[in-house]
Amino acid sequence: MSSPGPALTRGDTTPAERGPEAVRVTLSVNGTEHEIHIEPRVSLLDALRERLDLTGAKKGCDQGTCGACTVWVDGRRALACLTLAVTCEGHEITTVEGLSADAEPHPLQRAFMEQDAFQCGYCTPGQIMSAAALLDEGHARDDAEIKEWMSGNICRCAAYPNIRSAIRAVRDQT
Repeated sequence: MSSPGPALTRGDTTPAERGPEAVRVTLSVNGTEHEIHIEPRVSLLDALRERLDLTGAKKGCDQGTCGACTVWVDGRRALACLTLAVTCEGHEITTVEGLSADAEPHPLQRAFMEQDAFQCGYCTPGQIMSAAALLDEGHARDDAEIKEWMSGNICRCAAYPNIRSAIRAVRDQT
């Protein structure tokens, strides 16, 4: 994210000071506004999991290297473990829980099941969020491109061939 959200700025776009004590933060997650009190150092991942009970994004490495915590901020992939929740005010956050519409699984969620694109399932939410983004971005022309654009999401069970198969299945439906 290139700039802090509107709630973090004064009129001159200089970030306003907040904290170190807990502050009121309003997050728009999956189309719903949530007001929470958190310390400014709380990651988006911890705010989602511990304050909003949205546990789809997983805490894997907590260092931004595994991709298990992938969410979207304003439609762009973000590693929730490296993103401060306060910087997301004024932005729309989408988690895997918000990916489906009207209780119908997203086509990628369905394809992951049909293609057996997971084993333990721990990385699956982050994989699905990244895969949906790369399809929207047009980065699924071939397996090499899919592999490159999914390289930030690690699967310790090595379900990569089936993950690519699920992505191709959704790509080819359109």
